[in-house]
Amino acid sequence: MKSLDTQDATTANDSTITLDTPIQRGQNSVETITLRKPASGELRGVSLGDLLNLDVASLIKVIPRISTPTLTAQEAAAMDPADLVAIGGKVISFLLQKSAKTEASLAM
Repeated sequence: MKSLDTQDATTANDSTITLDTPIQRGQNSVETITLRKPASGELRGVSLGDLLNLDVASLIKVIPRISTPTLTAQEAAAMDPADLVAIGGKVISFLLQKSAKTEASLAM
C-alpha cells in the first residue's frame, strides 16, 4: 500500500501529458504539458458541468490557466483533438473528490 506522500507524488506525476501532436512555437516544439489542479477562482466563467462534459470552449479557457508551459488560448484551440481529450480527462480528474476517484477505479 502506498503512503499518502507517495500517492501525492504519483498524482503530481500523472498530470504530465505527452502530446501526440507537439505544438510548434517558432523554432521550438512543446511535446509535454504539465497540468496542475485549478483553484476555484481559475474556473471563473466556466461551467463545471461543461468541463465534465469535455466542452471544447470551456477547456480552451481553462488550459492556459493551469498548464506548464503556459499555452495560449489559440494554441489550445489548435491542439490535436486526441491531445485535447487527454488533457480534458486530467481536468475532470481534478474536479472529482478522492473518494469518487477511488470508487471509479474500483468500478473498472
